[in-house]
Amino acid sequence: MTALAAPTESAPRHEELVDDRLIMWYYYMALSFLTISMLAGILMAFQLIKANPLSGIELFSPGRWRMLHTNAIAYGFLANAFLGTIHWAIPRLTFHPVASRKLSYFIFFAWQFVVLSTAAGIILGPTFQDQPWVMYLAKTYHLPMGLGAQGLEWGETPFWIDPLSLVGLLLVAYNFMMPIARTKGPMYVSLWYFMAMFVWTPLTVAMGNLLPEYTVAGTSAGAIGGLFIHDLVGLFVTPLGWGLMYYFVPIMLKKPIWSHGLSLVGFWGLAFFYPLQGIHHFLYTPIPMFLQYGAVISTIAVELVVATVVINFFGTLWGRGRAFIDNLPIRYFYTGMVFYFITCFQCALQVTLTFQKLIHFTDWVVGHAHLVMFGVFTLWLFGIMTYLIPLLLKREWYSRTLIEWHYWLSAVGLFIMFLDLTLAGVFQGYYWASMQPWEVSTNGSQPFWIVRAFAGFMMFGGLLCFLYNLTMTVRGEVTQPTSSDSTSVVVLGS
Repeated sequence: MTALAAPTESAPRHEELVDDRLIMWYYYMALSFLTISMLAGILMAFQLIKANPLSGIELFSPGRWRMLHTNAIAYGFLANAFLGTIHWAIPRLTFHPVASRKLSYFIFFAWQFVVLSTAAGIILGPTFQDQPWVMYLAKTYHLPMGLGAQGLEWGETPFWIDPLSLVGLLLVAYNFMMPIARTKGPMYVSLWYFMAMFVWTPLTVAMGNLLPEYTVAGTSAGAIGGLFIHDLVGLFVTPLGWGLMYYFVPIMLKKPIWSHGLSLVGFWGLAFFYPLQGIHHFLYTPIPMFLQYGAVISTIAVELVVATVVINFFGTLWGRGRAFIDNLPIRYFYTGMVFYFITCFQCALQVTLTFQKLIHFTDWVVGHAHLVMFGVFTLWLFGIMTYLIPLLLKREWYSRTLIEWHYWLSAVGLFIMFLDLTLAGVFQGYYWASMQPWEVSTNGSQPFWIVRAFAGFMMFGGLLCFLYNLTMTVRGEVTQPTSSDSTSVVVLGS
C-alpha cells in the first residue's frame, strides 16, 4: 500500500481517463431519485400525524411508498451517485480507463431500467397481483409470479429483476476491475475497498434475493434476511464510502493520510467482523442464540475498528483544522465521519440484550437507519458532488450561500430527526413494557412524529437549495475552464 501517486508528464490526460458527461448523468439520476425518495418519506410523515393529503388513493398508499422511499435511496440515489463517482476516482487512481466506455453507458441505462422497474413493481404490482392471468401462470408453471414486492426489506424487488441486477453488478465489477488489474506495484487503500466491494456486493445480493425466495424458509430465511440488510450497508455502501474518503480527503487537504497502518486495520477489521453482525436486529428471536451472541460480539468489535478509522482521519486533519470551517466538502466529510462514529457507538449499545429489550422494533431503529444512510453516506456524497460538479461542468457554483444553506439544513435537520426518533424509541419501549394498550403508545408518539415531519422538511428544503443552485449553475456560462487537478477551493474556501 502506498500514498497517492502524483501525476507525471507521461500520465494519461484527464479526458482519456474520465467521461465527465457520464458522471453528470449519474448525478442527475441520483438527485432525481433522492427527490422522489424524500417526497415519499414526507408522505409517510404525514400519514403518521394523521394528515395524509392522499389518503384513500390506492396507488399512493403509504405502505407502497414507504418501500419506494427505502429502495429509491439505496438503489436510486446511493448506487447512482457512487457509480458516477468511481468513474472519476478509479481511472485517476490507476491511470487506466475503465474496460469499456460503451459498457459504462450500457450499465448506466440498464441500472436505471432496474431501478424504475423496481419502482413500478412496488407501486403497480400489488394492483395486478390477483389478476386471473397472473394466478393462472403461477399455478401452471409453479413460478413465484409476484409482480409486486417480495417480503424482504431492501429485497422487495420483483423476482424477475433479481437476475438482471446480479448480471449488472457483475458487469460493473468487470468494467472497474480491469483498470485495477492493470495497475503495477502496491495499491492505495481506496482500491482495496473498491475491489472488496466488487466481490462482496454480488454475493450479498444473490444471498438475500435468491436463498429466501427459492431455498430456505422460517428462521433460516430470517437470519439470511438480517445478514442481507446489514451486509448491503457494510459490504456495499461502506467500502465505497470509506474508499472515496481515503481518496478525496488527502487530495483536498493536500497531505497524505495520517497512518497507512491504521487504514489497514480499518479495512481488515471491516472484512472480518462486519459480515458476522447482521443478525443483531433479530435478538430475542428463534434464531439460534450462538448466532445472536456472535452478532453481539462482532458489532462491538466493529465499533473499535471504526474508532481507529475515525482517529486516522482526524489525525490527517490535524494542523489543517481551518479547512473544516472554510472548505465545504471537507466539512461534509468530517460531519459524516462524526455521525458514523455515533451510529456505530449506538450499535454497540443497542446490540446488548439488556438494551435490546427496550428499543426492539421502536423508532430508535428508524432514527439509527436515517443517521447512517443520510447522516453519513448522503452527506459524504453531497460533499463529493459539491467538489466535483464545478470540475465536471467547468463552471463555478452559482451561489456559495445556497451551498451553505444546503449543508446546514441537511446536517441540522438530520440531527434533529435522529435525536427525536431516538427519544421516541425509548418512550415507545417503556409504553410497551408497561403493557398499556397500543393506542397509548401511538398517541404518545404524536409529538415526536410531528417534530420528525418538520425535520424532514428542513432536509428537503436543503435539497431544494442544492437543486436550484445546480440548475442555475448548469444554465450559467463557462466562467473559466477549471483544471481537473484543481481542488476548486478557490470558490469553496481553502
